[in-house]
Amino acid sequence: MRGVISIQSHVVFGHAGNSSAVFPLQRMGFEVFPVNTVQFSNHTQYSQGWKGRAFPATDLTEITDGLATIGVLDQCDAILTGYQGNADQCDAVADIVNRVKEHNPSAIYVCDPVMGAPDKGCIVGEGIAQKLIHSLMPMADVIVPNQFELSQFAAMEINNVSDAVLACKRALNKGPGIVLVKHLYAIADDKFSMMLAFDDQVYMVQRPKPDFEKPLVGVGDLISSLFTAGLLKGWSIEKAFKHCNEAAYAVVKETQRTGEWELQIIAAQDELVNPSERFALYKYIDAISDFVRVDVGPSLRGIA
Repeated sequence: MRGVISIQSHVVFGHAGNSSAVFPLQRMGFEVFPVNTVQFSNHTQYSQGWKGRAFPATDLTEITDGLATIGVLDQCDAILTGYQGNADQCDAVADIVNRVKEHNPSAIYVCDPVMGAPDKGCIVGEGIAQKLIHSLMPMADVIVPNQFELSQFAAMEINNVSDAVLACKRALNKGPGIVLVKHLYAIADDKFSMMLAFDDQVYMVQRPKPDFEKPLVGVGDLISSLFTAGLLKGWSIEKAFKHCNEAAYAVVKETQRTGEWELQIIAAQDELVNPSERFALYKYIDAISDFVRVDVGPSLRGIA
């Protein structure tokens, strides 16, 4: 039983963290071994507040010990991490990644470095951002930051496309093999933009941005899980990128259609596998030519 260890937050009601990432991975055909960093009644953007707690870092280590005892680490093809509840958990995650790779050297580490966003500020506890920037992101095979998180890692402001391209290249030079920017706020106000960088290639996709009274929560976790699933399927990096944009949009669109705030992942589950709407993929040429539209062929060139 091969699968993915997903180390993220968990909410009892709604979809954020593992509650947003686990089902999409399963729906795309993968077993998931969820390890929860926190358990909250609901996500933290509710005005009424929430109940629950972050778990001690020793809980993550203890759970991993149990998985190792029954041979699960040998069966793990990817580690996906998201929201961390305290700085000590980041150290535990680094150890878990190393342990998994000792058991399966071909396993990939996908790090969603949850820190915050301009409209939400820094939403993590003391010391977590520093651990992400200096420990977890450099050791990851894939990072999935938003614009704010990328700017922190690349140590530069991002105000336009050229800045975003440069920031991605700086991030690649710090260790990761792939950078997927799950939301670029500076590119366009009326569209949701994402950027992909690996080797010497940079791509961008855009999709409509439906209006909501309050910002959605869990979209980034959804994108990270969909991209991880695409890579594990052996798709090309470009195809996995294009698919995660289209599938995530389908969930967001269904959420708007039903007048909900929580992501309608279950209602839109068929779209996770076969999105009904397609959006163009653009490849960055240079600062003068900018981006040109490209087709995604049947190549199975992945990151392995």
